[in-house]
Amino acid sequence: MAKRPDAAGRLPSLPQEPADRILAPLAQFLHVEAAGGIVLLACTAAALVLANSPLAEGFLQFWKTPIGFQIGEFSSVHSLKHWINDGLMVIFFFVIGLEVKRELVTGELRELRRAALPVAAAVGGMVAPAAIYLALQWGEEGARGWGIPMATDIAFVVGCMALLGPRVPHSLRVTVLSLAIVDDIGAILVIAVGYTEGLDWTALALGAAGILLIVALIRVGLRNMALHAVLGILVWFAFHESGVHATIAGVILGLITPTESWVSRGLWGEIVEKAAHVVRGKGPEAAWQHDALRHVEQAARESISPLERLEASLHPWVGFLIMPAFALANAGVPLELSDFGAPVSLAVMAGLGIGKPLGIVLSSWLAVRLGWARLPHGVGWGVILAAGWLAGIGFTMALFIAGLALEGALLDTAKIGILGGSLASAVLGMGLLAALLPPRDRKA
Repeated sequence: MAKRPDAAGRLPSLPQEPADRILAPLAQFLHVEAAGGIVLLACTAAALVLANSPLAEGFLQFWKTPIGFQIGEFSSVHSLKHWINDGLMVIFFFVIGLEVKRELVTGELRELRRAALPVAAAVGGMVAPAAIYLALQWGEEGARGWGIPMATDIAFVVGCMALLGPRVPHSLRVTVLSLAIVDDIGAILVIAVGYTEGLDWTALALGAAGILLIVALIRVGLRNMALHAVLGILVWFAFHESGVHATIAGVILGLITPTESWVSRGLWGEIVEKAAHVVRGKGPEAAWQHDALRHVEQAARESISPLERLEASLHPWVGFLIMPAFALANAGVPLELSDFGAPVSLAVMAGLGIGKPLGIVLSSWLAVRLGWARLPHGVGWGVILAAGWLAGIGFTMALFIAGLALEGALLDTAKIGILGGSLASAVLGMGLLAALLPPRDRKA
């Protein structure tokens, strides 16, 4: 007879295999969000070391390896780096779309009063860095990189806050993460509006038709994940050929993903209860046991919303494969001390290290002053300044936008500015938080 939950309400454990002793800790590690920042940092350091070593030529040339396919007269051949930036990173942007949808429907951004502070802070944290960058690069060739210092890297910010453990108030974590989500929305708009050229309207129309088809399938209840995945790939390819950056397709697909489960908790409980009678041999036919278990399996899957299921399954792949691959392909740049003083490098560092905290603090102060928002419980203006510096860690999205905006020597110096500005922001933000936040009991 199957075991019932014990007095503490815990369900019986599933049978354990020898491999579980190895895989269980690994699974736990993969689901720790801050760990993604550690892996990303390690890959960034590896890319920098290799790009400045005797292996530099081979390392940098590897990412230029042509890969593609040809069907009749149509061919699509690009470098390995291009497929990472325009292919794998679509999954990264899809997860961002899922996170934005979740925040808008069930998170901090669903209520105007609660969303006011992170939205105001994010807007100021985007406008000020772009303005400082343009002020330093106005009329210059590098002015096109105005979007580089606007975004925040969530993985690194979460990793930094994790190092301080329970000293960081929950309200501050939520505010900073909500700010970063709004930042991502702004970065997506920047990519769509600021770095899209030469539209192929036919391909764009096909992509839009694919999105409408997916929406229609969702509405009529056709939830086959394989079918949706194939349609999603076709939508991505249409956007890729249209001139609109292909990652925008990922964001849109994330935003249209349903947030409600098909099977309610009440129905799920009823199905499990009746299936239990069948499995224990109390049903009219023992042959029904297999069908009952399959029914329970389907109901269990459909009791979790598609958004939750996809976000949980894709997040480890994004954090531990896609973003590290992106860092290896894009962060490797030969370092010259003179490049840190290059105009584009200085403009990026000023945008991240000065514009971010300045814009976040001023816009937050204005929102509070006007009565639109209030500071999180237990958080003062010094902590907001520290959070503003942490938001100046713009690594992943900044590198992505830099690759769209600049090329050649300008791109290399922009990358150096991103690395320098992000590092300085991390040190200043962590140092100020450590000085201002009181020690807390880890059991609290």
